[in-house]
Amino acid sequence: MSLWCGRWGLGAIWLLAGMLCLGQEAAQTPGQQAGDGVPAAEGAQKPKTEGKKPPPQPKRILGVMPNYRAVSAGEIPPPPTPKEAFNIATQNTFDYSSFIFTGITSLMAEGSDTHPALGHGIDGFGRYYWRGFVDKADGNYLVIFALPTFLHEDERYYAMGEGGFWKRAIYSASRVLITPDYNGRNTVNLAEILGRSMAQAISVTYYPVQDRNLGDMAEKFGWAVGRDALTNVFREFWPDINAHVLHRHHHRSPSSGQ
Repeated sequence: MSLWCGRWGLGAIWLLAGMLCLGQEAAQTPGQQAGDGVPAAEGAQKPKTEGKKPPPQPKRILGVMPNYRAVSAGEIPPPPTPKEAFNIATQNTFDYSSFIFTGITSLMAEGSDTHPALGHGIDGFGRYYWRGFVDKADGNYLVIFALPTFLHEDERYYAMGEGGFWKRAIYSASRVLITPDYNGRNTVNLAEILGRSMAQAISVTYYPVQDRNLGDMAEKFGWAVGRDALTNVFREFWPDINAHVLHRHHHRSPSSGQ
């Protein structure tokens, strides 16, 4: 079973890689022009029309989910400083919604007996909860702050805001594999790939010994990267849903780099 799950997790990565290959046309980061190799602040893609701009990215999705990593379509902020990246990681980790979502996923994991050794009831829930929160914190600080600062990668999500559904969907999902560096050039998203891998390696130290195997780690890695890809897709289309379906409108303001 563990081997099958591990193959499923790795399969998720291959699926994303396939989407990337299919989306070469859509793979250009809005924060640069193809082949320019200039900083994002100088080479950002401008909206194609001089009229109405795409809806901006809100700081929260559904009024709950933090969206500090998103950059609105057409905005061209400078590369994040280490302090800015640290603040974004901290906001994502300790936002009130993080405690709620960790509680929900912990209840689900306990109910499905994901880790039998952790037990059940209030004590079992507590064991699931703190491990789930540490998983989240490790991933956030590695993927958003530590590795991007070291590798000079910009882990913010640059919304496309325009184009057909599939072009935007493939572009947004592929951002877990491609990200701009500090010079605005697209590069392999090592911060995401290595960060999620390192977070799984760290988790070996605090999960039950019977769950410390390659299959379980590969499955959790696949879920983490797949979840980030789906989150990017949701980020991409949420402003449109918010404006055209829910008829809520946000005033566009200069990007704070978060």
